[in-house]
Amino acid sequence: MAKPRTLEPEQWELWNSWMQAQRLLARELDRDLQRDYGISKAEFSVLVTLHRAAEGRMRVGELAESLAWEKSRVAHQLTRMENRELVDRTEDRSGRRIGVGLTAKGRSAVENAILGHADNIRRYFFETLTPEQAAAIHMWSRQMVDRVEARSGEGADGIAAESADQSIT
Repeated sequence: MAKPRTLEPEQWELWNSWMQAQRLLARELDRDLQRDYGISKAEFSVLVTLHRAAEGRMRVGELAESLAWEKSRVAHQLTRMENRELVDRTEDRSGRRIGVGLTAKGRSAVENAILGHADNIRRYFFETLTPEQAAAIHMWSRQMVDRVEARSGEGADGIAAESADQSIT
């Protein structure tokens, strides 16, 4: 096993700048969703995933897998969203909650938020990038996803599903 070694000062600077940029971008996008549409990033992620699903409905397990979230996190999130009338859940004969779908209020919320969120992503992220920078970031991101997926043994349903979801969140 190779002996661990530290990063060069300029590598640490790049790493810290990149991490700070990610945190600030996520914070601003979340604040805008909250302010403009009254929904959190987590709610937006659930709503968009359901919006993309056939007839706006999914099994709870499929939703958890698609979001790459633990089932308990999904269950808690759905309870909060159900209380806000953004989603409704279906039960099997035993009363076990198995499915979830968008309500009219949830569909309206996500349809209103998608365009505004896209505009904010464009404003915060894309407006300052040159085509060359965008291509380099895209290529590096794909390499990173492929490398991590190969290392963790996950396929299209693991990290790729999360990154597909994150592409609009």
